[in-house]
Amino acid sequence: MKLLRRLKLKQRMILILGLMALLQTGVLGLFAVHYLQHSLDEQIGQRALHVAKTIAAMPQFVSAVKERDSQYLQPLTLRLAVKTEAKFVVVGDRDGIRLAHPNPDKVGRPMSDDEGDDNAEALVRGKGYISKALGHLGWTMRGKAPVYAEHTDEVIGLVSVGYDLTQVEEVIDRYRLTLIIVIAGCFLLSACIAIWFANHFKRAIFGLEPEQIAHLFDEQNATLEAVREGIIAINSLGIITTINKTAIVTLGLPEDTRLTGRPIAQVLPDSGLLEVLRTGEPQFDLEVWREGYNLIVNRLPLKQGDKITGVVSSFRRKDELDMVSKKLTRIQQYADSLRSQAHEYSNKLHTIAGLIQIDAKHEALALIGQESQSHQDLIHLLLAATPDPILAGCLLGKYNRAREMGLELIIDPESHMTELPDNLPREQLVSILGNLIDNALEATLLQQGSGGKVKLSMTDLGNDLIFEVEDQGAGISKSEEQRIFEKGVTSKTENGHGIGLHLVKSLLKNLGGHISLESGDGQGSRFIVYIPK
Repeated sequence: MKLLRRLKLKQRMILILGLMALLQTGVLGLFAVHYLQHSLDEQIGQRALHVAKTIAAMPQFVSAVKERDSQYLQPLTLRLAVKTEAKFVVVGDRDGIRLAHPNPDKVGRPMSDDEGDDNAEALVRGKGYISKALGHLGWTMRGKAPVYAEHTDEVIGLVSVGYDLTQVEEVIDRYRLTLIIVIAGCFLLSACIAIWFANHFKRAIFGLEPEQIAHLFDEQNATLEAVREGIIAINSLGIITTINKTAIVTLGLPEDTRLTGRPIAQVLPDSGLLEVLRTGEPQFDLEVWREGYNLIVNRLPLKQGDKITGVVSSFRRKDELDMVSKKLTRIQQYADSLRSQAHEYSNKLHTIAGLIQIDAKHEALALIGQESQSHQDLIHLLLAATPDPILAGCLLGKYNRAREMGLELIIDPESHMTELPDNLPREQLVSILGNLIDNALEATLLQQGSGGKVKLSMTDLGNDLIFEVEDQGAGISKSEEQRIFEKGVTSKTENGHGIGLHLVKSLLKNLGGHISLESGDGQGSRFIVYIPK
């Protein structure tokens, strides 16, 4: 066994298949030789018995046996042996004493001396029979028949006709040689087939050894259990072939039930995997509700050439992704706010330093007071409009970014946003408002250059939270109004755009809100967002 393990898979297959072929052909050959020998023995025995019965029925022969006429029987049996191609024809009386024998010296002696068996079956019971025995003349197949007196059932003697088994052995030897040649040919053919099959099998498993496949299988299982995303795979029949523990826990499936090997339609009737299996179209970043929580799902068909062999799906709870998104959003807000303020205050400080150097102290003090007053007014406005620190921080950061771009973000002093629901995810609200303001700033800068204005108004009167963002851009044509919220659709030529408005639309859909688009006052566009309280 150790030697077998050291061999490559191809060598093992050739050796095993070759030995199996050798064993099968060897067993079949032995059976064929044994069956052939048994058939030839039976045929020769039947022939010997038939000749013996024919001789025992001859009238002259019966009379000679009754009269114990060895002088007549001896030459007769020799002639009969020649004519029937028998080894011998021996005649005995009712007491088993030879009346004729190929060796005259044996005449008058008991047949049981060297015939190798007794004659009771023929002499006592009066039945003919076949026997194989080693007698004075060697191994022979004999047919023995009783000799009846004329017109009676009295047994008066017997006839024994024997055929030499040397001919049988010669026939068997010829067949045995033929079988050996056939066995050797079958072994060589099996070896060739084994080599072809081993090569084909190795190509099918990418040249890997069984130990490597087992290692990869264990590695795949460990990988599936290590990832924090749920993974389900089905084959072309819709049967589950792979499912990891995360998928079972996330989907709320029974952990103590074996799910592999079961139809996906029974385990997850609304999984959507069968649709991908039927159409072959992949699905990315789909939002699916299950058991009261939201999942982000990807489904990808598996193909071999043009044939779909299965589907694999990965998914994760959206609240986990939202938690990461929330942290990134806050970090980005702080970074934008600090970067904008640092850049603006750097310019102000340089201006103040220049005024002091030229001894324009009064102008420097006035600029400091004006800057401080401007920020104080904005902060007072934001505190009055919205007490929520996250929303206020977002607007302050966008205000500073607008000034950095040479634009002005005007917040309607009549804005009022104090009734933000506690269950409204702040990171989603900030993402919606931030994307709209960023798009408005870019559109205004592209159309107006420095000095452009973006207006923002907010109100929480009624049952909805309403935000209006108006820019001074080139506006959006009627043909583009229906497509502007699709993923990847943008009026900009640079890569990386066409995501913001699609994200806004998706977030609003999750919140039960909607967005509308109107033409601005004179030019540009106005986006109006409605979020139910």
